[in-house]
Amino acid sequence: MSHKLNITVMLGGPSAEREVSLRSGAAVAAALRSLGHDVRELDPANDSWILPGKMDVVFLALHGTYGEDGTVQRRLDELGVVYTGCDAGASRIAFDKVLTKQCCLKAGIPTAKFLVLNSAGTSWPKDWLPPLVVKPVRQGSSVGLQFVERVEDWQAALNEALKFDSEVLVEEKIVGRETTVGILGGRPLPVVEVRPKVGSYDYRNKYTAGCTEYFCPAPLDAAATKRIQDAALGAFEAVGGRDYARVDVMVRTGGEPVVLEVNTLPGMTETSLLPKAAAAAGLNYAQLCQRMVDLALDRNGREHQTLKRAGR
Repeated sequence: MSHKLNITVMLGGPSAEREVSLRSGAAVAAALRSLGHDVRELDPANDSWILPGKMDVVFLALHGTYGEDGTVQRRLDELGVVYTGCDAGASRIAFDKVLTKQCCLKAGIPTAKFLVLNSAGTSWPKDWLPPLVVKPVRQGSSVGLQFVERVEDWQAALNEALKFDSEVLVEEKIVGRETTVGILGGRPLPVVEVRPKVGSYDYRNKYTAGCTEYFCPAPLDAAATKRIQDAALGAFEAVGGRDYARVDVMVRTGGEPVVLEVNTLPGMTETSLLPKAAAAAGLNYAQLCQRMVDLALDRNGREHQTLKRAGR
C-alpha cells in the first residue's frame, strides 16, 4: 500500500440522502482503515463542523444537497484542503439537471428532449405525448422522480416533484435499456446495465435489496459499449468533471445512448454501482477507495508544483 495517511471521511450531512451517505461513508472509512490509514469520520449535519488538525486529505462520501452541489467543496477550497472528486464548479453544474443538459447540448452529447417548469398550475405541455418523466431540477438519487404514463396523472406528479425543488424538469421518457458508466481517473469503466424486476429504477428499487438486477460488464456488443462510454465521458468532460463520477445513460432500442445525468459523488456502499464497475475492471473496493485518494493527492501535487514553478 501507499504510506499511511491521515484521512477525514465526510459523511451524512443535511440532505434527503443522509441515510445512504452514512452507509457510503462507513464503508469507505472501514476500507481505508483496512489499508492502514488513520481515518476520522465527520458528519457535517450543520454548518458548525470543524476539520481535525492533522490531515492529508478529505474523502467526500456526501450525497445530495450540500455535498454534491458544490457547497462543501467551496468551503474546503476556502480552507485550502485537498478533497476527493469534482471541484465546486463542476459539482454545482452536475447537480443541476438543466445546467447539465445545457452543457451536453453545447458539447453535442445526446440528451432527452426537455422543458423546465416552476408552477404547480402548469397544464400538460403542448405537443407532448405520454409517457413523460418529471423530476426536481436539483436533487439526487431519484428523490422526487415521477413517471407520468397518462395525461390524468400529470397534476399529481407535478405537485410531488415540486415538493423537492422550486423548479422541475420534464423530459420525454426514453424507452430502452438503462445503463450507468463509472469514470475513474478520467477514463470510463465497464458499463453496468440496471434492470429493475418491477417498474422503473426509482428510489425504492435503487435501495431495496433484491429489487433490481445488475449486469457488469453489460451484455452489449463492443460498438454499443463504446458509444455509451463515449457519451458518458463526453458528459463528464462537458460539466468540467475531474477524478471520478458516474454517468447515467439510457440506450434507445436502436442503440443510441441518451445521457440522463452526471453523479459527481456516486454511492459508495459495497453494493453501489461505481464499486461494481471498478470490480469488473479488476479493482476491489479498498483499491477503489485508495485510487480516489491517490487521484486527489496527485492532482494537488501537480498544482503545488505548478505554483512553485510560477514562483507563487
